[in-house]
Amino acid sequence: MLTDFGKVFIFFLIGGLFVAAGLIAAWVIRPKRWYPSKLSTYECGEIPVGDAIVKFNIRFYVIALIFLIFDVEVVFLFPWAVVFKNLGMFAFIEMLVFLSILFVGYAYVWVKGDLEWDKPAPQLPSINSKQLKISTPQTTPD
Repeated sequence: MLTDFGKVFIFFLIGGLFVAAGLIAAWVIRPKRWYPSKLSTYECGEIPVGDAIVKFNIRFYVIALIFLIFDVEVVFLFPWAVVFKNLGMFAFIEMLVFLSILFVGYAYVWVKGDLEWDKPAPQLPSINSKQLKISTPQTTPD
């Protein structure tokens, strides 16, 4: 007699077998005719130039994530605006707190410089040789 966990285990086992059978069948029946143009990078009809591995500027992803965060947060404003008259003053104050938190986050991102696409390279501190005093330990003859 199987328990409920046994039934779930059998369900996952059969599901895994179906996935494995599909992958094995695809591996067996697929054509194995390799040629150079099949192995080249597809560039929408353009002839590929250079290496396919290119370093992208991380700033694009940072700006995209900031946009998504603020975009999702603004979505919460629409249901509130629809029922604003029925909610009263407490909901209005709550929304002011919510918007002030959003504004603080926006100000932080702005001051940090993450909204600028062309951020200058960081300036590393340097030590002037005149300011640097190197003292060598004095050895006494024995």
